[in-house]
Order: sequence, then structure tokens, then C-alpha cells
Amino acid sequence: ATTGSGWTAPVDGVKGSGYGRNGSLWSHGHTGADFPVNTGTPVKSVAAGTVITAGWGGAYGNQIVIKHADGHYSQYGHLSAFKVSAGQTVTEGQQIALSGATGNVTGPHLHFEIRTGPAYGSDVNPITFLAQHGVNA
Repeated sequence: ATTGSGWTAPVDGVKGSGYGRNGSLWSHGHTGADFPVNTGTPVKSVAAGTVITAGWGGAYGNQIVIKHADGHYSQYGHLSAFKVSAGQTVTEGQQIALSGATGNVTGPHLHFEIRTGPAYGSDVNPITFLAQHGVNA
């Protein structure tokens, strides 16, 4: 559901968790939040923007990166199918993909990041960021 703030959660019905935690799967701590959803769950753009990347992302598996008007980037990882392509404009809440278990995973889920730039390492806490925009994710 949209919030009127221009931002929405990337998937419906589940909470994201795990930002910053350490573990054997990550070299520098967990850079996003994981949403535990089954393969094939619709994944939505959290805000309007332009698709920068839609393709293979190594450990992220199939991934999408979207640049938003405020300069932030959202990233969606471990996807099973793409519904958008690079260069495409998307709206808040538009379905962009189906969740999956591609890349470095222990099971199906959505890995979601908010970044201040397009590159790895510019992440901010995505749950806090969405909360600051009226989204309870």
C-alpha cells in the first residue's frame, strides 16, 4: 500500500530485518534488509525512479537498482524474474520483479538496500530510511 509520502514497502505482508549484522555470508556486515518471502512473490519499486541495472549481480544474484529523484538508490537482490529493464521509468509501488533465491542465499528472500550512490558500500539502514518516509517495513 502506498503511504502518500511517495514511498512504499518493497513487498507486502512481511517485515525486513538484519541490516548491519555479521555472518559468514557477508565480508563487511549485512548491507541491506532481508524480507522472508517465497520465490515468486511480487517485488515493488519503493518509489518512482529510473532503472539503472536489471541483471546478474554476483552474490546478489539477479538484481535491480533504481535511482530515485532524491538521489538515493534502491537495490533488490536474489530475484527470480525481471518485470522491468535498464533505462525504464517506474512508479511507486510498480511491480518490478519476482522474488527468488539466486546468488549467495540460504533460501528464498528479498535482499533490499538503500544507497546514497550506485556502488556497494554506500548503504544506509533501509528500514530506518523507509520509516523516515512513512513506511513501516
